[in-house]
Amino acid sequence: MLQILGKASSINVRKVLWTCAELGLSFEQEDWGSGFRSTDTPEFRALNPNAMVPVIRDGDFVLWESNSIIRYLAGRYRGESLYPTDPCERARCDQWIDWQASELNRAWSYAFLALVRHSPAHQDREQIELSCANWTKHMAIVESQLEQTGAFIAGQTFSLADIPIALSTNRWLETPLRHADFPALAAYMARLAEREGYRDYCRNGTP
Repeated sequence: MLQILGKASSINVRKVLWTCAELGLSFEQEDWGSGFRSTDTPEFRALNPNAMVPVIRDGDFVLWESNSIIRYLAGRYRGESLYPTDPCERARCDQWIDWQASELNRAWSYAFLALVRHSPAHQDREQIELSCANWTKHMAIVESQLEQTGAFIAGQTFSLADIPIALSTNRWLETPLRHADFPALAAYMARLAEREGYRDYCRNGTP
């Protein structure tokens, strides 16, 4: 059976859990990471030299990096409805998955560590305000895209790209900062709330 190593509170682990829900995959999850089993051990580093979650074991195959994992699962387990085979449609999906990791994540990092994790190393007011503004600027890009599609992030149908984008959107909504009024984004999250995977893993069981 597919094994997922990583605590469910991790945003990157939840990408994998939600993808499994969409694909109808059975799995076993082991809690690794802060507060649980340490990833800074020879045992775990043999699986991922970065000592980060998530990691999956699928038979003899081991893989780390959350976005690589969700792409693998969709490709391995007939997830064409999530991850299209058409090169143009797949590239559009990949564009938003990669943007979430390379741009959106960097925008919210300082503000999240300061306002949610209360990290002593991230309490510079100017840096917090800068990060909040940058985060909102990136969410405005999501809002603009959703205004164009009127549905989901990569087009008219739910895709693999919606999983990382929705998780980051949920993080923005639940972080105590001033939230801009983004009606397309609000409608998008309401549409996603109809999906069981969203309710279980994006909102952790809340409506």
